[in-house]
Amino acid sequence: MRLIKKAIKFMFSIALAGLVGFLVFAPGYVERQRNVVAEHAPYLISPEAQALHDSLIIADWHADSLLWNRDLAKRGAYGQADIPRLIEGNVAVQMFTAVTKSPAGLNYEENAADAFDNITLLATAQLWPVRTWQSLVERALYQAEKLARVQRDAPESLKIIRTLADLDEVLARRAAGEAIVGGMLGIEGAHPLEGEMANLLRLESAGYRLIGLQHFFDNELGGSLHGNTGAGLTEFGREVVAEVQARGLILDLAHSSELVVRDVLEMADMPLVLSHTGIRSLCDSKRNIPDDLMQQIAATGGVIGIGYWEEVACDDSPSGIAKSIVAAVSVVGEDAISLGSDFDGSIATTLDTSELAAITQALMDEGMAEAQIRKVMGENMLRVLRARLGTRP
Repeated sequence: MRLIKKAIKFMFSIALAGLVGFLVFAPGYVERQRNVVAEHAPYLISPEAQALHDSLIIADWHADSLLWNRDLAKRGAYGQADIPRLIEGNVAVQMFTAVTKSPAGLNYEENAADAFDNITLLATAQLWPVRTWQSLVERALYQAEKLARVQRDAPESLKIIRTLADLDEVLARRAAGEAIVGGMLGIEGAHPLEGEMANLLRLESAGYRLIGLQHFFDNELGGSLHGNTGAGLTEFGREVVAEVQARGLILDLAHSSELVVRDVLEMADMPLVLSHTGIRSLCDSKRNIPDDLMQQIAATGGVIGIGYWEEVACDDSPSGIAKSIVAAVSVVGEDAISLGSDFDGSIATTLDTSELAAITQALMDEGMAEAQIRKVMGENMLRVLRARLGTRP
């Protein structure tokens, strides 16, 4: 009997050690596989390109870094973005987007809303609070709390932007020589509302300022570009769009079905954003909506964020990203293009955010004028931020 008890205790210890090892090492291993930066020699940056880069105000519409368990206040050995690397890349404003649901078998063609959810597994494996395990709104609120902790731990390096005054403060501090990043919060798909308008107010109170309508599946607001139906806005979706406009929030059409995009264009009277994408006429991918819709988004005074990965650029090198930006300017104009890296969004890239000078160099190599480079690297995004934050009640 004593031997049996010892055997049981030994087996329990082995199982517990295995569980602890899984919880400690598995999340980091998963991210290393999902957010890969290709090995490469250092990019060659001319003195002229570096001087221009250092003078830019750089802003990026999309990074999913809050999904992972890295401490963003510290420079990571893997992944694509954190505060130290944003500072090294001279980024002034970074939108951090909260992913709250992701279907198993994720693809650009078709995904079911009721497929197994990868984020549930990730949240439990990373030991997120129990309240997040089955609640999408709590997952979004928790990711806002994570960014708030980074600001608490490194207030000299990060300030969360909630208001126009916060944006002005970040830019003034940077102009005075401080190495600080302005962080903003967005949701990737509005399924964290869980069908309740009251949850929009909860997210807004937590600091969220950008609202994406869909991600990789159809939701209560309408169809996804990668869903089953291709449907337009639902009645709830229309109510949310109207409330986003009334509250001075920013509406993001990334991942929305073409019909949702058209429905929003018909009813909205505000600059619209497509936060991370590519240009269909350059890179014929299901992930990139047709050029005519891009042009209609631009006509609202909005902007298109150009992504850094193969499936949207068809060439994810700095040169390929620059060519995507140049093509985008030819389609929608120099005032409607900005950056939308999708860093840490389960994509492979050829650079991390500390290496953005390589894009500046590549844009110069493409013959883009300095004034155009300044616009696409940040000024266009700042214009939209000012337009929307300036209308907040």
